[in-house]
Amino acid sequence: MAPIDWQWAPLDELDGRAVHAMLRLRQQVFVLEQTCLYPDIDALDLEAHHLLGWQRVDGVRTLRAYLRCIPPGAHYDEIAIGRVLTAEEVRGQGCGSALMNEGIRRAEAQFPGHRIRISAQAHLERFYTGFGFARVSDIYLEDEIPHIAMLR
Repeated sequence: MAPIDWQWAPLDELDGRAVHAMLRLRQQVFVLEQTCLYPDIDALDLEAHHLLGWQRVDGVRTLRAYLRCIPPGAHYDEIAIGRVLTAEEVRGQGCGSALMNEGIRRAEAQFPGHRIRISAQAHLERFYTGFGFARVSDIYLEDEIPHIAMLR
């Protein structure tokens, strides 16, 4: 896997090209690939720190991984990590694990002493358990997709 250049910033500090790449990749994964019509862009984007993982592809800086980190108290009592995704081209190459490791590291440094909550797609429970998350809910539907709440 090519090296990943991580960018961590609140929305106001991202330039227009980064925001466009972020929203385009979120749309590609959550709306088109998962065929899920829901309001992906929401007010939590304004509160969040965004973690963007860039790689060089034929000399062009290309967004390959993304997640958002919402401060404690803005959505849950805990830190919330969500909108976790990797581009289809890098799946199965360890990019998702690198993204979660970097996201957890940045979230804990930004908001020390707080737990992290995620709303995980139920089929990814084992993946998130590998990062120290434990299931704390029954399965529920979020945008017609089975999810579980998990805490670390």
